[in-house]
Amino acid sequence: MFEKLKQLKDLRNKAKSIQGALSEEKITGDRHGIKISMDGNMNVSAVVLEKEMTKEELEKKLPDVINETIKKAQRVMAEKMRSMGGLPGM
Repeated sequence: MFEKLKQLKDLRNKAKSIQGALSEEKITGDRHGIKISMDGNMNVSAVVLEKEMTKEELEKKLPDVINETIKKAQRVMAEKMRSMGGLPGM
């Protein structure tokens, strides 16, 4: 039983280590005159509109930029986890 608790603690520590490393990664998506910056944990840190847009244009274009940036962040996350040895059992 104590061995399982130790394994759980080790797994938790490794997950925190990976999360910390991911928070230092910076990902930027730039499309349609919209720039979105986020970290490796997919927390958005900035949204920059490079030109004036109507509400309708924003509603149409913003999802594309967000989705593109999230996909980039997921690739960075996967690579970072792989390079750090991943999480055992996953």
